[in-house]
Amino acid sequence: MATHATPEHHARVAALTFAGVYPHYVAKVEKKGRSEAELLEVIEWLTGYTKADLDRHVAAKSTFQTFFDEANLHANAHLITGTICGYKIQDLDNELTRAVRYLDKLVDELAKGRPMVKILRGS
Repeated sequence: MATHATPEHHARVAALTFAGVYPHYVAKVEKKGRSEAELLEVIEWLTGYTKADLDRHVAAKSTFQTFFDEANLHANAHLITGTICGYKIQDLDNELTRAVRYLDKLVDELAKGRPMVKILRGS
């Protein structure tokens, strides 16, 4: 497993659109018996975005670069650790890639049935 993401990897992550990825998040959590409302709660916790904010990003086809540039990451986001997509989140040196992987990890935890209080890092 790679431990250091390449500049090309970071560029690919930055260019992904939230609108393109969001339906996959919804499908993943719903397939495991969780709800879109729970997904929205997780995203709001991480980014500070309301449903209206998310709808705006979807409509604008915001890239993850724009999506996270405008987000207000939760003060406890750094508590999200572990491996996602072959990378240790806490070892990623690119802020944007780390933020996207935080989101990926939270979606995974939700899909795996982890209690919401643990997903939201006790807050």
